[in-house]
Amino acid sequence: MKAGGIQQNPSTSIAIIGGLFFIMGWFTWINGPLISFVQLAFDLNLVNAFLVTFVFYLSYFCWALPASWLLDRTGMKRGMATALWIMAGGAILFGEFCTRRWYPGALAGLFVIGAGLAVLQTAANPYISILGPIESAAQRIAIMGICNKIAGIAAPILLGTLVLHGMGDIAAKVASADATGKEQLLDTFAASIHLPYLAMAGMLALLGVGILLSPLPDVRAEHNGSSAASGAQEKTLWQYPHVWLGALAIFVYVGAEVMAGDAIGTYGRSFNIPLDEAKFFTSLTLGCMLLGYVTGFVAIPRFVSQQRYLAGSAILGVLLTLGAFLTKGYLSVGFVAALGFANAMMWPAIFPLAVHGLGRLIERGAALLIMGIVGGALIPQLFAVLRQTFDFQVVFAALMVPCYLYIWYFATKGHLASSSTSEK
Repeated sequence: MKAGGIQQNPSTSIAIIGGLFFIMGWFTWINGPLISFVQLAFDLNLVNAFLVTFVFYLSYFCWALPASWLLDRTGMKRGMATALWIMAGGAILFGEFCTRRWYPGALAGLFVIGAGLAVLQTAANPYISILGPIESAAQRIAIMGICNKIAGIAAPILLGTLVLHGMGDIAAKVASADATGKEQLLDTFAASIHLPYLAMAGMLALLGVGILLSPLPDVRAEHNGSSAASGAQEKTLWQYPHVWLGALAIFVYVGAEVMAGDAIGTYGRSFNIPLDEAKFFTSLTLGCMLLGYVTGFVAIPRFVSQQRYLAGSAILGVLLTLGAFLTKGYLSVGFVAALGFANAMMWPAIFPLAVHGLGRLIERGAALLIMGIVGGALIPQLFAVLRQTFDFQVVFAALMVPCYLYIWYFATKGHLASSSTSEK
């Protein structure tokens, strides 16, 4: 698919979009340690602490379609700048309400950050998909994934070192303090996140201005010069079943990704692994994802198609999940972290396969796929609820294995559901 307005040498555009994927990774994968942060700072049970991921990913579902409407009117360039400013506002809200220790307000800040990310995702993913041929789209998105996961490795480490340092000791002091001392300790701990989030808000606001002044071409859906564009003018997404199957694949993939990335700390704590160790487990998963992106970048499409790589990744996900179920302690946590490798190339393969052939409907299709990110809200929350009644390893496996089996189906058959229609 050729996009009008994109220069013949897209390296500058790829570099800029790569920076945006870094930002998306930072704010997405900081949620893992944030679960532990809010559980202590707001004195919550685990189910309520998992509202961090629930609210964050629910925001994608609520804002994906409005994001596509916004991009229709602003174009992708101004839309991405707007997204950064929305995220800046959300970061200010989150930091402020954490300081006040009002949990609904903090969740509202995360919801606003998610809204900005919904706009950013809806613009950036199809943008990078149309920078070259569909056969190598997964490779280009792999570059974006590398940027995303480098941020994902760094964010939990920095937050864990700068804000969550000594959290185990703080939790012990809180447990032994009287009511007044407990509130003072928690007020001080909660306020420690305020300045970092103000700094992030300032950087996001400046980056929004930078995007407007950058040489990034402004692309709109009607400029997509694919052969499918004219045929798609009088069609709707209902005539492209592969995009709906792709949205479900995104739903289960993001759910599995968040389980392996954000819930891994809770999973490790269930083996009585110390809190000051478990808070860094998200970075282990993201390290494995980074390795997976590099592997996918080298292999696709040089040695294997993105469809076959996706199918193989899904089978690997099943095997690693079973490995986590059959082992205990640090070894089991290691299997969960290794799921990052299996998950790495799933989004880069699912997204271009699902939007292929949509022509002028690509932004609507992208919005539908972004709505599928709500899987990251529902599946981990289901884990948090069910583990109160059932063994946490049984719950983890029962949720993860079906997710990977469906992704295998999409890779082998689901993406072909409307190939005859979408390629006309």
